[in-house]
Amino acid sequence: MNQQLGKHCVKLIFELKQSLRRGHRELITAATVAVCVLLLHSIGLLQSLELATLDQFFCLRPYESPEERITIVVIDEAYLNEVGWPIPDTNIAQLLQKLNVHKPRAIGLDIYRNLPVKPVNQELPNVYKSMPNLVGIEQLANDKNVSVLPPLGLNQNQVGFNNVLFDSDVKIRRSLLYWHVDNQVHESFALKLALLYLKSENITPSKAKSNPEYLQLGKAVFTRFQTNDGAYVGSDDKGYQILTNFPKPKCQSSCGEFDSFRQVSMKDVLADKVEENLIKNRIILIGSIAPSLQDFVFIPYSSSLRGTAKPVPGIQLQAYFISELISAALQGRPLFKVWPDLVENLWIFIWSYLGAVTTWRIRHATISLISILVSCFVLTLSAYVAFLYGWWIPIIPSLFSFGSSAIWITSYIAHMQEEWKRSKEFLYHVINTIPDPIFVKNQQHQWIVLNEAYCRFIGYPNKLLIEKSDYDFFPKHEADVFREQDDLVFQTQQPQEHEEEFTNADGQTHQIATKRSLHKDAGGNLFLVGVIRDITQHKLMEKHLKCTADELSRSNDEFKLKEDHLRYLANHDPLTGLSNRKFFTEQLYESLHGAQHDNFLLGVLFIDLDGFKQVNDTLGHETGDRLLMTIAERLSNSLRASDTVSRLGGDEFTVILRAIPNVQIAAKVAEKILSSIIKPIVVDGDTIRVSASIGISVYPYNSQDSETLIKQADAAMYRAKRLGKNRYEFA
Repeated sequence: MNQQLGKHCVKLIFELKQSLRRGHRELITAATVAVCVLLLHSIGLLQSLELATLDQFFCLRPYESPEERITIVVIDEAYLNEVGWPIPDTNIAQLLQKLNVHKPRAIGLDIYRNLPVKPVNQELPNVYKSMPNLVGIEQLANDKNVSVLPPLGLNQNQVGFNNVLFDSDVKIRRSLLYWHVDNQVHESFALKLALLYLKSENITPSKAKSNPEYLQLGKAVFTRFQTNDGAYVGSDDKGYQILTNFPKPKCQSSCGEFDSFRQVSMKDVLADKVEENLIKNRIILIGSIAPSLQDFVFIPYSSSLRGTAKPVPGIQLQAYFISELISAALQGRPLFKVWPDLVENLWIFIWSYLGAVTTWRIRHATISLISILVSCFVLTLSAYVAFLYGWWIPIIPSLFSFGSSAIWITSYIAHMQEEWKRSKEFLYHVINTIPDPIFVKNQQHQWIVLNEAYCRFIGYPNKLLIEKSDYDFFPKHEADVFREQDDLVFQTQQPQEHEEEFTNADGQTHQIATKRSLHKDAGGNLFLVGVIRDITQHKLMEKHLKCTADELSRSNDEFKLKEDHLRYLANHDPLTGLSNRKFFTEQLYESLHGAQHDNFLLGVLFIDLDGFKQVNDTLGHETGDRLLMTIAERLSNSLRASDTVSRLGGDEFTVILRAIPNVQIAAKVAEKILSSIIKPIVVDGDTIRVSASIGISVYPYNSQDSETLIKQADAAMYRAKRLGKNRYEFA
């Protein structure tokens, strides 16, 4: 029962909210909420809400002056029923000729004419050639669309592409100015028409002075869209894109369902029923509004709080693009701008901080609610006013951070007022029932609450310890450690566990593990709670086990060294360090097995020194031993790393030549050994010259058996001695 109660109390202590200084409560809350909101924003969860809010701002913006520079020649359903689709070339040619008579600045043909329409004649291509102010349309291939070629017979310089950019909600909020295909720059349909119009105003495209990578037209610098601008997250930013600040021109007449721009029907133009002033010096756009052709798109103005969204014809979308480009270049109409990420993040943090401060400082439900509503209104109004001036300020992340901070602080205040009193009362009643020593200190490092287990452990009564510090009862070096660990918990405000030494009133020193954490009372004062566990016996056992493990490890290392040394002695000649007869025999057997498996030649050399006995007899065995050591070193230096040289005993040596391509290699190695051995050797001032006789046997020519190979090499060595020494002979 006591153990369960103790665990519950310790859990309660560590679950109490970590204390913060009064002045930092709002700041840390605001920072935490801001980070969470920015995380949601960075993974795109707020993108759709922000884009929907932007659409509503577009719908709420006031109307602008009527657009007098653009006229749309519409192809309606009635005309299609009359002439059919596709419209014959003769009708298109006649329309272009009638329009050109009134001298428009530019004509945009927003109809795909990549295939001839029967009956085929040369009239339409001739009209194309006679109209330098005509711009046709094409579709460039990308990840989602296939290409559609420009009208046949139209000069490539008079063609603009019609690629449009759809957001995740299938709306268009961006426009493309340029696109690169095979290192060739293509201009959009809208940009080409705008440039034709602006050319008459002596405005041509140039590089912006502020950033050479940006386009400047007249008074406007078109900032290039980046993948995370505004509310966008990881959007496609290929090509030269801009955020479109869609104009909202007031309709000049009752335009019907599709308004904002002056429209005339193709049928009226062909019948000469259109006034000249609607064509002269204007940009004329020719396109379809017929529902059967399904050339419709959604833009911000398509949004509606009630009912379904209404799309606009593709030709009207081009009119919006062209109108924005011309208005920005001539009148300096604001283009969309966004804040840098740092400024945007700071803006979100500021509103998060305002939400925390408003709720924490007021602490009155009704007034707090009114303040929150007013603040949200001010934020929305500020974002809307900034939108009217061409700035896209994030409103959804700011509202989220403001509201979340306010809710967080409100919840914290309610929890602090209700739960903290019960928690503190429970702590006082339960602490004495826990068998582990527990202490509670204030920020001055004085004991303010101690349980009976702690008093028994330290050896002093409770009354003597209360409001005293560690320095009053413990040695200084122990008290310094306690103070350091207490300060660490106060500074980091995180639970800490540390092992320490503890000397009680009887002078006995214990090893203890102390777990420290913070809790805060209703008045906002910080207190440190420590739970002690005596680990003296555990440490003694741990030390004993460590000593035993170290001893076993040391014994194991010594045994391994001895084992390695014995293995070395068993396989090596103690004088020269070369492998001995036993090791040579084992290596030869393994080498023969490998040669048989891999189908290689293998050579065995039997070497005997000429004149070594005379050196021993005249200069002594010590000199002879040193001579043998030198010969062994020369033999090792004359061979490859894969070869094996051994001393069989006395002045006899053997060599295993592995994987030799032919017997001539064995002869060359023997010559190299003879040249090395015959060089003079100086021992204690005496110059000694010896030579060697070498016998060679080769697997598989001489034998496939190791013993036979050795005997044959030995016999060949003796033949070399009989034939004059300092030479080699093959078996």
